[in-house]
Amino acid sequence: MRVLAIESSCDDTAAAVLDGDGVRASVVASQDLVHGRFGGVVPELASRQHVLTIVPVVKRALAQAEIGLDDVEGVAATYGPGLIGSLLVGLQAAKGIAFARNLPFIGVNHLEGHLLAILLDRPVAFPYLGLLVSGGHTSLYVVEGIGVYRLLGRTRDDAAGEAFDKGAKMLGLGYPGGREIDRLAAAGDHAAIRFPRATLKRGGYDLSFSGVKTSLRQHLLEERGAALPDVCASFQEAIVDMLIAPTLRAAGDLGLETIVVSGGVSANRRLRARMEEEGARAGVAVAFPRFAYCTDNAAMIAYAGRARLLRGERHPLTLNAAATLPIGVGPKALAPTGTATEVGGA
Repeated sequence: MRVLAIESSCDDTAAAVLDGDGVRASVVASQDLVHGRFGGVVPELASRQHVLTIVPVVKRALAQAEIGLDDVEGVAATYGPGLIGSLLVGLQAAKGIAFARNLPFIGVNHLEGHLLAILLDRPVAFPYLGLLVSGGHTSLYVVEGIGVYRLLGRTRDDAAGEAFDKGAKMLGLGYPGGREIDRLAAAGDHAAIRFPRATLKRGGYDLSFSGVKTSLRQHLLEERGAALPDVCASFQEAIVDMLIAPTLRAAGDLGLETIVVSGGVSANRRLRARMEEEGARAGVAVAFPRFAYCTDNAAMIAYAGRARLLRGERHPLTLNAAATLPIGVGPKALAPTGTATEVGGA
């Protein structure tokens, strides 16, 4: 089945084409220039930009795949979680294509797309431990199979990517902030400043990043005079430590042999290096998607959507967008036998 997928959950407009041979096309239109001067995503501007770019992005993906709409056999789109205005643009475009062409349609949970993105590049045996770390989400899941995910822990407050972006804004850096901190930290001393690491004694595998962000603010208010690269490296190290510790503990407790790190923050070079190093020391394999599949993209939505379409799952064209959507909670997708399965997983 050749699937056209659309992703527009936040500030990137993306379309992709995927078939049995792999990714035929993956196009992403960034809005960094639109939101850069604000130091973060402005939802209304994001929605308007999606309206302007959705048709050109879909056309470009079809051209890159060297196909037309007549060659598409199924349509998938992100329907949550995310910014509701942004989601509606991509979702309505996908449903419109499915309706006009009488094609099977499936809505995909954005989180599921990230958890399965690694499978676009390489086979990874189930079950594996998935660390999903991005600007909006930081969670640990046991990925037991496509559609079967068990939540182990999540952030109690800020997502790791949000902490990076807000920290960068405090430091007067550009947007996206996480990328700027990563760049400057490469020339800094990660041990120059000891920022606190949150430990939730009774939180299982939950995480928290609000404290390290407050600590950075306090450091800047006290004007301690540390070099900017050292501040960035030390702040980054604290966040990386707080991601690695519960992840490796969960892998050890559950006897899982593979950790897959996905989401936008998985592109962070220090996180990649440290996670691989600590994983090797613990005897656990660590895998990351390629950089293009770490940040928001439609190829991961195409993968999750195609797998479900091939199982006979479908969504009605009345499917609506959902700003909040945990995996395993959402509208039922109809299976060919008339039974229902959770589109977000079990």
